[in-house]
Amino acid sequence: MTAFRWRAQARSGHARAGYLDTAHGTVATPTFMPVGTVGTVKAMTMDAVRSTGAGIVLGNTYHLMLRPGAERVRALGGLHRFMDWPGPILTDSGGFQVMSLGPLRRLDADGVTFRSHIDGSEHRLTPERSTDIQHALDATISMCFDECPALPAPAEAIARSMRMSMRWAERCRAAFVPRPGYAQYGIIQGGTEPELRAESVRALTDIGFEGYAIGGLAVGEGQELMFSTLDVTVGLIPDDAPRYLMGVGTPDDLLGAVERGVDMFDCVMPTRAGRTARAYTERGTLNMRNARHATDSRPISPHCDCPACSRHSRAYLHHLFRTNEILGPMLLTWHNLSYYQRLMRGIRAAIVDGTLPEHAAHLRAQWAMEDWSPDEMPFPDIPPVP
Repeated sequence: MTAFRWRAQARSGHARAGYLDTAHGTVATPTFMPVGTVGTVKAMTMDAVRSTGAGIVLGNTYHLMLRPGAERVRALGGLHRFMDWPGPILTDSGGFQVMSLGPLRRLDADGVTFRSHIDGSEHRLTPERSTDIQHALDATISMCFDECPALPAPAEAIARSMRMSMRWAERCRAAFVPRPGYAQYGIIQGGTEPELRAESVRALTDIGFEGYAIGGLAVGEGQELMFSTLDVTVGLIPDDAPRYLMGVGTPDDLLGAVERGVDMFDCVMPTRAGRTARAYTERGTLNMRNARHATDSRPISPHCDCPACSRHSRAYLHHLFRTNEILGPMLLTWHNLSYYQRLMRGIRAAIVDGTLPEHAAHLRAQWAMEDWSPDEMPFPDIPPVP
């Protein structure tokens, strides 16, 4: 059977292009994972997700344990079959969601007791229970159960939380069932404190995991501080292991993190934006509710072949959102995920070709521009839907 491993293909500075071999297929990196929290990427069929070029998706332990329940998913053939995604699936451990419950949860050294945000029923997650749930779901990549403290916070509190997460990581590793092609990632914590991040990396590499995630960022600290934290963290991770930056982010965040050596990303931004009328393009974002789109026969982007762009006009998308038609969020989510995948493919190709600095400069210059003018982007005839 296939062994889980990351294989390097090319490098440009700290940036890396490679392949992630798993029990459920091989993924080209750097890669962006659409978020399928409860076993679905919101507003998308899995055929639609596949059409964007996505190679791996994300699910969530907390949400799936509450509904429909991990044992039910196992009995129905596992999460891959349940959600029609035979490719790799990474499951977040539920730690972030539980910690976000505030007064609905009680934390102790052994784990977390919490009340469901759905019906108030009481549940408990420990490192062992989180690991067992991810095994029942048949996650290709399981994440360690950790605490993600809100920032800003005193350094002592961040250190205390990080060290507890490292103790939990040991317990997660002991509970993990090794199988060919499957993996468990340790999560590096430590806020924006360089010494704590280094201590966390040492603790996790001493335990030994197939991959390493950088958690606790993109939680309000700002891009500059996030990047400086990556600068001191990523290089400490073993070179032959995949590196995953959790919950990030904007297109500019992705580019900057790839330049610093990150391989894997996930974020709700493109899908959430699609449901709220925001379209990502090579020229920044568009709000499809704005009146200026009402008579615009052009597509959202001249470089996109998703159904929103290849079959419909900005005017039609504007109409769908102004009339609250569900097709609007569906088409715009499809477009945004297509853009994110196209962005990652372009960055990856530039690493392989040795042109990443020029490509990155071009991307940033494009993002700083205004929307395309009519001279740059003629008004095409939109072909009818067959």
